[in-house]
Amino acid sequence: MHRIDDEQRRVRLGRRHRLAPSTRASSVPAVADAVVALHSTDAATLYLSVCARLAEPGVGPVERALYEDVSLVRLLSLRNTLFTVSSEVAPSVDAANARAVAAKERRTFLKHLKEDGKGLDERWLAETERQAFAALAEQVQATGSQLSAAVPALRTKITVFPGTRQETVQGVASRVIRLMAADGLIRRDRPRGSWTSSQFRWTVTEPWPTSTTAEAQAEVARRWLLSYGPGTEADLKWWTGWGLRETRTALAAVGAEAVLLDDGASGWVAPGDLAPEPAVEPWAALLPALDPSAMGWADRGFHLPAGHRATLFDRAGNIGPTVWWNGRIVGGWAQRADGELVWRLLSDVGQDASPLIEAEAARLRAWVGDTRITPRFRTPLERELTA
Repeated sequence: MHRIDDEQRRVRLGRRHRLAPSTRASSVPAVADAVVALHSTDAATLYLSVCARLAEPGVGPVERALYEDVSLVRLLSLRNTLFTVSSEVAPSVDAANARAVAAKERRTFLKHLKEDGKGLDERWLAETERQAFAALAEQVQATGSQLSAAVPALRTKITVFPGTRQETVQGVASRVIRLMAADGLIRRDRPRGSWTSSQFRWTVTEPWPTSTTAEAQAEVARRWLLSYGPGTEADLKWWTGWGLRETRTALAAVGAEAVLLDDGASGWVAPGDLAPEPAVEPWAALLPALDPSAMGWADRGFHLPAGHRATLFDRAGNIGPTVWWNGRIVGGWAQRADGELVWRLLSDVGQDASPLIEAEAARLRAWVGDTRITPRFRTPLERELTA
């Protein structure tokens, strides 16, 4: 069996994820496609991940891609989490993941409506969605509060988990809007605040072209292999949130080729992707919490020393801001309240790394400007650095 060692995996990461300076992208969609999907639960993460890989970083290009060209779109998809993908990849991710997520979200909400006991049912939900869509089409752009003001049904409150310790009263507006977005009827538009805000306005949109789930999953698997391969079956299963059968079917459909990894496990690459990747120049990167390069595999042993996990991850398994050197995670960074960028190295990287890490910090400071960034998922090291 052909072998791809850990060093070659790190070379691939630096080149294919556009992290080495000579490989940086000239457009925002090219960045998204290089990593397939950008984690977007934290609004700032999207911008930080893109700009780390752009030849000319800045908030403006990302905002144009999201809200003017709509060449980037947010989808509730992989692992039932909000991701941003290019408009070229969106139909595949929609059919491969988002449709199933939307169906599950709807079943869960209808169950809550039934348990509430007010007689709210599928017919009520359909009519509420129709009214909300009509109001949004008329307003062109609106926040959830503005839609609720226009549609009385959105101001309804229900009791969820009645009779249990988790019993609570919730408004339905956010749940209904989330369902409409999951179904591709509406999309997130410009936020009310700055680019770090998650208080989005909403606008109507067109559903994505349909394809079969199997075809779409094969396409997503192919793209993942090209960006993250070699990776194991468990890596792809975890990254997508698919079941084992779906994962194996997708790998077989794309014709993935088996390779041997340094730890003795069997990995997979895209068909014909066995040749050694050309080396890149030495590189450093300051990547945000939940960046794709840190979250692309279930087993991160080839780029993350086991001893670093306790300080770089929160208790839920979310990785914080990281410092990279030549394909390895070697430390973490944070931004203090006064705007100062600080970092701590957890690995001995030698003298050659220091000037390149300093240069990346200066590059980040230049485009972030006066904005202050606090990760939504805070880790022990990030908290220490900002204390």
